[in-house]
Amino acid sequence: MKTDTDKALSTKVGRRSFLKMAGIAGAFGATSAFASTGVTRAATQEEIRNPFPESKKVRTVCTACSVGCGITAEVQNGVWVRQEVAQDHPVSMGGHCCKGAGMIDMVRAGARLKHPMVKEGGKWKRISWDTAYERISSKLKNIRENDGPDATMFLGSAKMGTEQAYYFRKFVAFYGTNNIDHQARI
Repeated sequence: MKTDTDKALSTKVGRRSFLKMAGIAGAFGATSAFASTGVTRAATQEEIRNPFPESKKVRTVCTACSVGCGITAEVQNGVWVRQEVAQDHPVSMGGHCCKGAGMIDMVRAGARLKHPMVKEGGKWKRISWDTAYERISSKLKNIRENDGPDATMFLGSAKMGTEQAYYFRKFVAFYGTNNIDHQARI
């Protein structure tokens, strides 16, 4: 003979209905439970005005592309803690795309590459900037001498501004090839 518990467990509830019931139960149950137990408290006026004491606001430019939208970054002890749209910036005029809005996450990412790296013996090893430049330049020189300059293809970046793109194009011409394109076309 089935008990009431067994009958309740055997009742089929659809996924959508379960999620709705869980959301309602969570909203009413969890919120009221935390609010009444003293786990949360109201923010002080000082915390509302300045949640990161001794931080400074730094006006900067978003690096997601070469448009140059404005960001007001808040920095505390050398760490970017939050950001706002630069409302008076002439390019972005108080707006951001989704990449600009998430710029803080890219800057603070733990997996972000900050130094030149090379894989030797199956393991990544940090090298100096001088070593990286020397290796790159010697490989480019070897390719040009052994296979000709047209054996190389150069790809620009959407992060380049007009001046950077100009100098990049001049470098490619100096290298001796016309094999240049832009990554946004790929």
